[in-house]
Amino acid sequence: MFNKILMFYKEAKIKKAKKEGLIVGEKTRILGIPHFGSEPYLIRIGKRCTITSGVKFITHDGGTWVFREWSEYKDVKKYGKIQIGDNCFIGVNSIIMPNVVIGDNSIIGAGSIVTKSFPNNSVVAGVPAKFIMSLEEYMEKSKLHATPIKINGPAKKQKLIEIFWGE
Repeated sequence: MFNKILMFYKEAKIKKAKKEGLIVGEKTRILGIPHFGSEPYLIRIGKRCTITSGVKFITHDGGTWVFREWSEYKDVKKYGKIQIGDNCFIGVNSIIMPNVVIGDNSIIGAGSIVTKSFPNNSVVAGVPAKFIMSLEEYMEKSKLHATPIKINGPAKKQKLIEIFWGE
């Protein structure tokens, strides 16, 4: 029952953000509860992306609130767009800051804070996020360390326990 409530809540948040102007390409998966901030119309996510749980899109700099009331900068507000290219993966609990463009075929590591733009075929991670390697290098590295398994369901579970725990 709780999972159904969470799913309903998630779908409602996505629907509301789209109604407000969020653009999400076809075949894009949004896992967990998304956070599109107060300006979802400044966010564009490409086709065939995966946005994992806990990802936050920040489209403004709320820090200007501190000085607006008492300074000569009463009208200063800062906003920025966020654009995610096609075929990207955004890892768990990452934060994408304003004025960031992530190129096609890119991977953002879990827990990253992305404060600047990255070109196509980039693997980035960290706080702040930095270029780690090209997508081609990541593919080669992944091939070397791949887990040799081609099954799903209960058989997958048993095989992974056997591989990693020797049971």
